[in-house]
Amino acid sequence: MASSIEHRTINVNGINIHVAIKGPENAPVILFIHGFPQLWYSWRHQIEALSSLGYRAVAPDLRGYGDTDAPAEVTSYTVLHVVGDLIGLLDVVAPNQEGVFVVGHDWGALIAWHLSLFRPDRVKAMVNLSVLFNPRNPSRKVIATLKAVYGDDYYIIRFQEPGEIEAEFAEIGTEKVLKEFLTYRTPAPIFLPKGQGFNGKPLDTPVVLPSWLAEEDVKYYTSKFEQKGFTGGLNYYRNLDRNWELTAPWTGAQIKVPVKFIVGDQDLTYNSLGAKDYLAKGGFKRDVPFLQDLVVMEGVGHFINEEKPEEISKHIYDFFRKF
Repeated sequence: MASSIEHRTINVNGINIHVAIKGPENAPVILFIHGFPQLWYSWRHQIEALSSLGYRAVAPDLRGYGDTDAPAEVTSYTVLHVVGDLIGLLDVVAPNQEGVFVVGHDWGALIAWHLSLFRPDRVKAMVNLSVLFNPRNPSRKVIATLKAVYGDDYYIIRFQEPGEIEAEFAEIGTEKVLKEFLTYRTPAPIFLPKGQGFNGKPLDTPVVLPSWLAEEDVKYYTSKFEQKGFTGGLNYYRNLDRNWELTAPWTGAQIKVPVKFIVGDQDLTYNSLGAKDYLAKGGFKRDVPFLQDLVVMEGVGHFINEEKPEEISKHIYDFFRKF
């Protein structure tokens, strides 16, 4: 399948970015932004589906991932850097399109929200998966808040100290770590107690792959993460407080592009940090006033675009065709 996808390396914003592209040259561009611990590859089904429907699918490996450069400094992974990469990329792949369509998942959704916040002129419409817009709270830094709510074993807290979780992941093994993340279906936050598996289960607990994730998919992810390591992806989490500082000028700003939001009811993000209340009580609609569709998919976990590829591709197509 993937053989018909064009792979390019584009130098923008001071780094080389690997990007997968498929679809007619002058067709409307859909920019697909992946999350952690993933790659352009997590969009393989959507790339095929949407390119066959007349769109040009563009899916980069974000900085620190896959075949894209991974700057050494932790501080090089703020939302300003990553949005800068994507603007530079769009200038090359869609030079004549004022706005493009954007689809984000997980960290990619968070980046897509910031892309829309910083440069709404470049986003025609957006479909975001799994991760809600999280408006900046001017009185509370992110890491201290998460620590107060979930404690020291919460995965984002465990990711903070450079090198520490990388060493633990190396002991567990890249493939096992990826399988643990990609098959995570508990509708609750992830805890990583030291010396134990996910949520405290024994490290040698076997991982059974779901029907939607093949061994060859895991092998592709594993080959790239073995080359690159997890540090680049983890550095996004290590900039949560820095992002909080840098985005002070956008305190109170709304997302002013048309949005469709999709989440699975078994997704850890839907079942933590007050997400359900934020959706149900009008907070999300207040902060994202051009929200047009909100879809909660029953019985679906976090890696929604891989678990339900046909449905997600159809959701994307049905929304973007209006524009």
